[in-house]
Amino acid sequence: MLKIENLHAYYGKSHVLHGVQFEVGEGEIVALLGRNGSGRSTTAKAIMGMVDCTGTVDWKGQHTLGRKPYEIAHLGIGYVPENRDIFPKLTVHQNLMLGQKRANSSGRWSFDDMYQMFPRLKERQHTEAGVLSGGEQQMLTLCRTLMGDPDLIIIDEPTEGLAPKIVELVGQYLQKLKERGISVLLIEQKLTIAMAISDRALVMGHGSIVFQGTPDSLRADAYIRKEWLEV
Repeated sequence: MLKIENLHAYYGKSHVLHGVQFEVGEGEIVALLGRNGSGRSTTAKAIMGMVDCTGTVDWKGQHTLGRKPYEIAHLGIGYVPENRDIFPKLTVHQNLMLGQKRANSSGRWSFDDMYQMFPRLKERQHTEAGVLSGGEQQMLTLCRTLMGDPDLIIIDEPTEGLAPKIVELVGQYLQKLKERGISVLLIEQKLTIAMAISDRALVMGHGSIVFQGTPDSLRADAYIRKEWLEV
């Protein structure tokens, strides 16, 4: 579905990504791992057309490099940024409404699906999003993105700052996406959840992919873990 080749990205004169190359298949969860500053978030932004870059981003046979972020989103790629970006003065339900690709359209996901998956959001559907807890805001951001009915969802650090029980809930949520045929590119620092739910793992270092393989092969590679992941 998604094929990245020779991707270079820049912030002004700063060269951040250096020839990144990988693929995400249909219904696959791929974990993109690495330390802070390794280029993981920049990779997500490059795919979404949010940074200057060169190379190839191919989505279902269409070249998307140079397109606007909203055009890429309408092609079926959802993006959940690390900072969540909820609308604080709108209610939970209104935030979900804004996520819909088209008003009154019928996609794979409905409001009922969201509220069934996260009952806490149903309880707070008429509450302003700005007063939700961090975990509740993360749930809302994930659900709002799903309301756009993406075929691939890029999730940047979904478990950052969340309690262990909520982290486990997020893991279950991502598995449900896979069950519905949605591909996931998971940017994560917590190896435990990433290794438990992903089909393949990528490790970034200094703006390049330094490892690609299964979670089991990463577990067995002590050098890669020590050199590029462990603090």
